Amino acid sequence: MTKYTPQLPAGRAPLYTRLADQLELDINEGRLEAGAKLPPQRDLAYELGATVGTIGRAYALVRERGLVSGEVGRGTYVLARNTPHEKNLPHIGIAFEGTRHQEPSDTILRFDSTAAPDVGQSEPIGTILAEIVRDHPAELASYTRTFPTRWLEAGALWLSRAGYEVNPEHVVPTLGAHPAVLSVIASVTAPGDHIVYEHATYSQIARSAGLIGRRPCLVASDENGVIPQDFERLCAQRHPKLAFLMPTAQNPTVRIMPAERRLEIAEIARAHNVWLVEDDIYGALSNDTAPLLTSFAPERTFLVGGLSKSVAAGIRGGWLACPPQYAPRIRVAHKMLTGGMPFLLAELCARLILSGTAAELRKRVLGEVNARLDMAKTILDGLEFSSAPNIPFLWLALPEPWLSSTFKNAAAERGVQIDDEDEFKPARTEQVFHRVRLGISSVATREDVQRGLQTIRSLIDEGPAGYDTFG
Repeated sequence: MTKYTPQLPAGRAPLYTRLADQLELDINEGRLEAGAKLPPQRDLAYELGATVGTIGRAYALVRERGLVSGEVGRGTYVLARNTPHEKNLPHIGIAFEGTRHQEPSDTILRFDSTAAPDVGQSEPIGTILAEIVRDHPAELASYTRTFPTRWLEAGALWLSRAGYEVNPEHVVPTLGAHPAVLSVIASVTAPGDHIVYEHATYSQIARSAGLIGRRPCLVASDENGVIPQDFERLCAQRHPKLAFLMPTAQNPTVRIMPAERRLEIAEIARAHNVWLVEDDIYGALSNDTAPLLTSFAPERTFLVGGLSKSVAAGIRGGWLACPPQYAPRIRVAHKMLTGGMPFLLAELCARLILSGTAAELRKRVLGEVNARLDMAKTILDGLEFSSAPNIPFLWLALPEPWLSSTFKNAAAERGVQIDDEDEFKPARTEQVFHRVRLGISSVATREDVQRGLQTIRSLIDEGPAGYDTFG
């Protein structure tokens, strides 16, 4: 293609949005014709003095607008417009899909997920489903209008740990942990409110919250998690309404926040009247015995958990333990956001827990995860990474001169899909980790895990010289 370098307009908007807007303008005005190939991300990053991750976000945004298509290894191409009126249609101004490929190849090894591995869940789940269909034909034919006590008791049992006992009256069943958190955000904050996140975290919460007008603000962390002094500074200067935290096996760093630090965070939140969300999705797997953050501030903390990492992700099982009096409000918010809790899934998850089947499946999951962790430690021996027993991911440090986004692209070209650090950034930040996350649980077999990890190791040993971005 003819060399193309966009002329970026001035402005205060993030560079990636200005670049996306300029690309759209050049496509609409014919400077980029249908079939034209956009410059490789690495080349354009050099031309504009930006990071590869920034260019990737811009390309993802124009792809979301339906202007281009992209395939790993082939490049990004301008699409033909169907009608002359399409260029006048409004577009969504928020890139919310993150850095992951939305339709990866069926043959690629997925190291970008931490869902529970297949340990034979289908058989016990199938048995319970058949029992529910037999026992509750009327409930399956209609909407869920009541929440049986057993659903709440199951959630309380699953969420209770580390000496903290959840009251079933405070439990709300949800379609997984993610909708649980969004239901809290929609209920106790308003458009324009600030929400506190760490510089690297489960950023899909921040993207989802951004769609409903909530703004992120970032708090500094160290090896023990959120730094209390910086959290207090944010509370005093930015007046956030809520903080989203993962004290146990923080994603992606695997950090565990000590009890003393949890107490400090709770006291600061109380002093500044900030709500807390404790995402304990990995708590059901972890050996962490520190008291839950919820135990230090039960009047303002929403405790979130589910089955996706420890039992099965496809059954969408989640629960939320609310401060007293807030369960009805959250239940309504969850229904409005999701359309309501399906009887079949809620009953299935409750029976899995109350029958002891979920606990048995969790044991199998832990065995498989730890076997894969041992394999990863052997293959990656000598490299720097963070990991913890039972936790299905590693936070791998990249040696010089690898960049996180470049390494992700190189791995994808060799058939391994991983997450770079930008996937975990909830907002623009100057902090750079030079790390990638390797999720080892959802790859189909141990042989595939071994093959993928050996590919990762080979890439690191070869260095960037073995990765060609041109073509």
